[in-house]
Amino acid sequence: MKIRHAFPAEFRHLQQIEVASGEPFRSVGMPEIADDDPMPLAAMAECDVLVAVNDDDVPVAFAAVSPVDDALHIHQISVDPKWARQGIGAQLIAALGDRRLTLTTFRDVPWNAPYYARLGFVELTELTPGLAEIVDEEASRGFTGRVAMLLLPQQVPA
Repeated sequence: MKIRHAFPAEFRHLQQIEVASGEPFRSVGMPEIADDDPMPLAAMAECDVLVAVNDDDVPVAFAAVSPVDDALHIHQISVDPKWARQGIGAQLIAALGDRRLTLTTFRDVPWNAPYYARLGFVELTELTPGLAEIVDEEASRGFTGRVAMLLLPQQVPA
């Protein structure tokens, strides 16, 4: 899978990928997550956005990241369900390089925290100020059962 930086003209398509990737939350009793608005275009524009593209150079997955405290934080990572379970999310994470990576995710959703743990992420018990702010913002939107996770540089998936 080819991975490259996203073009701003692709951001609306990336929002569609995010919406589609949220649909499986309905099957685990979390319709409010499936109904949540995608990452705003302005927020996406403030991030470094990598895309995985198909043979026609059309994005099928993306990761939006920015520095938060001492790490690169994954604000959003989404894979079009038609392309799921092919290792594309792991490829996007690997493409972020050999750095400290953080993210927040749902603790008990199989394709969230358990998936990231298989990739080498560990749950954080102490949060940096910026990460605590992200967790608080998510909680204010009703996102409960979340966990912050860290992937150390030497553990980046191949």
